[in-house]
Amino acid sequence: MQGSASLTVQSLPLCLGLWIPAQRTPESAALGSGQQRGDGSSVGRGLLGLAVMGPPPRFSPHLAWRRILCIFFLPFISSGFAPRIKYTDKFIFGKEPLTSSKPRASTVPFFPAVRFNWSHLTPLELKDRSVGLQAEEGVGRNPYFTLEGHEFLIFGGSIHYFRVPREYWRDRLLKLRACGFNTVTTYVPWNLHEPESGKFDFSGNLDLEAFVLLAAEVGLWVILRPGPYVCSELDLGGLPSRLLQDPTTQLRTTNRTFVEAVDKYFDHLIARVVPLQYRKGGPIIAVQVENEYGSFNKDKNYMPYLHKALLERGVVELLLTSDNTNKVLNGHIKGVLATINMNSFRADTFEQLFKVQNKPILIMEYWVGWFDTWGKRHTPTDAGDVENTVTEFIQLDISFNVYMFHGGTNFGFMNGGIHFTHYRAVITSYDYDAVLTEAGDYTDKYFKLRKLFQSVFVTPLPLLPKPTHKAVYPSMRLSLYLPLWDVLQYLNRPVVSRTPLNMENLPIHGGNGQAFGLVLYEATICSGGRLHVEARDAAQVFLNETSLGILADETQNVDVPTITECQLLRILVENQGRVNFSWKIQDQRKGIIGSVTINSVPLENFTIYSLEMRTSFFRRLRTAIWRPVSDDHLGPAFYLGTLKAGSSPRDTFLALPSWKYGFVFINGRNLGRYWNIGPQGTLYLPGAWLNPGNNEIILFEKRKSGSYIYSTDKPVL
Repeated sequence: MQGSASLTVQSLPLCLGLWIPAQRTPESAALGSGQQRGDGSSVGRGLLGLAVMGPPPRFSPHLAWRRILCIFFLPFISSGFAPRIKYTDKFIFGKEPLTSSKPRASTVPFFPAVRFNWSHLTPLELKDRSVGLQAEEGVGRNPYFTLEGHEFLIFGGSIHYFRVPREYWRDRLLKLRACGFNTVTTYVPWNLHEPESGKFDFSGNLDLEAFVLLAAEVGLWVILRPGPYVCSELDLGGLPSRLLQDPTTQLRTTNRTFVEAVDKYFDHLIARVVPLQYRKGGPIIAVQVENEYGSFNKDKNYMPYLHKALLERGVVELLLTSDNTNKVLNGHIKGVLATINMNSFRADTFEQLFKVQNKPILIMEYWVGWFDTWGKRHTPTDAGDVENTVTEFIQLDISFNVYMFHGGTNFGFMNGGIHFTHYRAVITSYDYDAVLTEAGDYTDKYFKLRKLFQSVFVTPLPLLPKPTHKAVYPSMRLSLYLPLWDVLQYLNRPVVSRTPLNMENLPIHGGNGQAFGLVLYEATICSGGRLHVEARDAAQVFLNETSLGILADETQNVDVPTITECQLLRILVENQGRVNFSWKIQDQRKGIIGSVTINSVPLENFTIYSLEMRTSFFRRLRTAIWRPVSDDHLGPAFYLGTLKAGSSPRDTFLALPSWKYGFVFINGRNLGRYWNIGPQGTLYLPGAWLNPGNNEIILFEKRKSGSYIYSTDKPVL
């Protein structure tokens, strides 16, 4: 209920100067009833059971006007007629509240700080292991976690190893540890680890085991989120696109085709995970079952099936689910810890959670920022708000995981998309307005959280790793180019089909289809008219080499001019990122997904080229004879230049102000998509991916040639 008075429940003990006798806590019992602390203060318990520290009460025969006013309002407050925050109702407050450096509106008042000592509870120190992370139900207190029998709060931060160059894993993990966190969390993307059925990739930047072991070496515990669906703004939420080949396959259900694929994947993945568990001497203290299934909620048997699948394959650590606060009832599993995702406290934050369990609270995703989509303005979050919320987590004995601590980059084609009213692709940067920037740099959020954590720890935090310096390299003019039509000979052999095939159903890669990139469809036409194409996501239409228009969103038609002899119709279709959230994942086939007609007459006999932009393609392209760039070339083309990095390459950002839309490749590595509609104005280029001296830079520009590419030491977002 809203009230007009500025008086709040949490301010009452201070403004009244009242002293409410303390309930017996371990601390007050040790001090004795009415005893003073060594600093001359005594311990009492204020309104709502909050521990209050302050000087011993002083009594005066004269009541101040403020005390009279507070006493007048007290009956109304205690009977529920004054402003009150509902989410603290079920908490038992037994600890001293934290100090704060600035005024804030909170349900918890701020006094001298609680201090923790978990220096012995690290992977390096804790050698004798038996029980791992446990959820304990408190008697006369809030439920709490223990690790090997010791009371423990999870201070977690998310870093996705697949979004960070392997060479920088240690730096990011050290920064996580130095900030005061004790746990790293990461998703495991199925689509990247099993690009073809039965062929697994856990090498290089996808070396999950190396990342987990490195976290242990740094002194961090790990919470693993293996999916199979992970969302994470990844293409199809991390599910392999080949699962879309059969339209009868129902994703994220106990549909036979789907669970058979999951079982084969888990047979391989979980065998790698089991030796890394806490009780096996590894750092993994918890494993998540699927991800936010409460928001999907299509099959009541699905989550229990996955729960059983993990147990049968040897997962023995704490299992948990993760859901938005209003979807817990749909997503939780009996016997599995339910956790929640949120960006701020609301009156009903814990309402559903308390209905399903009396367990310690873990905020599995505390969103300190948000992802961006092309064409929408970037909106940062306030560092002070993050500090205040985390402060409250600690005061309420709530474990939490900051999503994201370090977001990294959607290198290549891994980004997903959203589609609520209209489709929008997720940008290349996964900066997320996180605690560390996309390039791993410190932020105001980092320093505020580090200061807060240092205030609650007995032992000092590790020293800060040195900042990663950036470089500004000479500008580059790409002087050579090849139109797409000249490049077709360097692609893999095209598919010939009577009808157009969507990407996923192309008979390539051993029947696994094409997951990422672009597809070029060619067909001969002998008359003009109204061309209709069902394509996703964006299609460029050409008559021979002349552009006829762009098909996207709701636009599916373009006019083909009258022709006197047969011509080559070309349709270039790009997968801009499959939707990663909602039931729409079921219908995310890309390329041409229906018939192609002119004046309602279907076209036949297509030649289909797959443009996946793999490193093998760029190796073949080096043998091509490139042309000097002509001014203002229109249409899709590859542009070649050289980046001179000097003797000691460092990170930089590439700005392409005169280019329109495309992708940048450095030494064959795909840095991701650029697009002049923003909000992202630069691409992150890791220095670890540069060679000393000259580096090959290739742009695939879809629309029109630009001039220079610039290097800068500051990102634009």
